[in-house]
Amino acid sequence: MANFSKSNVPQFSVEVYQNEFLPEGGREVNGIITVTSTGGGTTGGVPLPGAAAGAAVVIMVDCSGSMDYPPTKMRNARDATAAAVDTLRDGTSFAVVAGTHVAKEVYPGNGRLAVADARTRAQAKEALRRLSAGGGTAIGTWLRLTDRLLGAADVDIRHGILLTDGRNEHESPEDLRAALDACAGRFTCDARGVGTDWEVKEVTAIASALLGTADIVADPAGLAADFTQMMENAMGKEVADVALRLWTPVGVEIQFVKQVAPTVADLTGRRTGAGPRAGDYPTGSWGDESRDYHVCVRVPEAGIGQEMLAARVSLILPDPSGGAPQTLSQGLVRAVWTDDMVASTSINPQVAHYTGQAELAQVIQQGLDARKSGDFDGATAKLGRAVQLASASGNEDTAKLLSKVVDVVDAATGTVRLKAKVAEADEMTLETRSTKTVRVKK
Repeated sequence: MANFSKSNVPQFSVEVYQNEFLPEGGREVNGIITVTSTGGGTTGGVPLPGAAAGAAVVIMVDCSGSMDYPPTKMRNARDATAAAVDTLRDGTSFAVVAGTHVAKEVYPGNGRLAVADARTRAQAKEALRRLSAGGGTAIGTWLRLTDRLLGAADVDIRHGILLTDGRNEHESPEDLRAALDACAGRFTCDARGVGTDWEVKEVTAIASALLGTADIVADPAGLAADFTQMMENAMGKEVADVALRLWTPVGVEIQFVKQVAPTVADLTGRRTGAGPRAGDYPTGSWGDESRDYHVCVRVPEAGIGQEMLAARVSLILPDPSGGAPQTLSQGLVRAVWTDDMVASTSINPQVAHYTGQAELAQVIQQGLDARKSGDFDGATAKLGRAVQLASASGNEDTAKLLSKVVDVVDAATGTVRLKAKVAEADEMTLETRSTKTVRVKK
């Protein structure tokens, strides 16, 4: 484990969990990388000396016509946005955007951001009262306006909060994808779907592309609490744009790089080059928290008794002024070839656990897709496997969500029956939260 501490950033540590022993002919090396940041978000909302030079947040509120059905939805969205505004730390730059088939600035307007204090918070809440529902849904326009607003702010932490209640029907999927590609790496964004008339894959794709969280708020009455929590989390971030840098020796091939806790997110395709045999994978903004990553590489064949460095994992903080980046911490993934069968065939508990959690997320998605398409045998098999994995790993939250979609006959063997009637909110909650993982039981 290595540490790097400086007064202007929280302290980061990296721990590597793996079984480095390979049998003769063995080539696949797995490691779970636990990254922990301390000293960032525990300052009670007071920035560390020289820490992130402020934060900027834009709240995007769906104001399409469907937000009036029922009318409580728009009222709850206004109240939730007001609660989020109240949670802003003094000195934080912010704006509110109304989203329909176009994006409009609600507060402060004229392409600017306001600076949070008692006066501007009151003005923003007054402006929210004038929000009304009408029009279509084109989320890409909301994101592009948010990017312009945040891009004008001289801050380190740029964050969006997006609320939608419907499908993105007034622009093409390609337009939304182009907007996400344009915004990726420029700001992070949490996305929420309210009610049950929105598309889970759209909302989760927004959060995934912009390194934020996605969730369902099935009952609009829960929006204020959820928005407050999201804003508190955003206010706890102290360091932006941390990258996981993977360096591999000649002959080593990277199979995948995934975040596996607190949620599963495949980062493999998001690599950007960082010099000879090195690449950076984005991790977004950090406060006080710990996350786990699964790195899998393929090494060249070697003889019994040989060993090699399979990969070096570093946490990198870019210098905004273009200077040399800081290495916050690093860890090593090793490979050792042995003829000790016990050593080479035992799977590291962390690797085994997260391999199961990644499979759990995958089989839930496959099972729900099969159910929607009428393949009930396939759905039963996949969701049964999900129940088995959730039970074995102690993922009680996911197990509870699964029990609303299937009747569990035997969790240990994954024997289930599909429920004849499933509430749409329950199915969407399971799909939206399928990537949430639990850590290894100590």
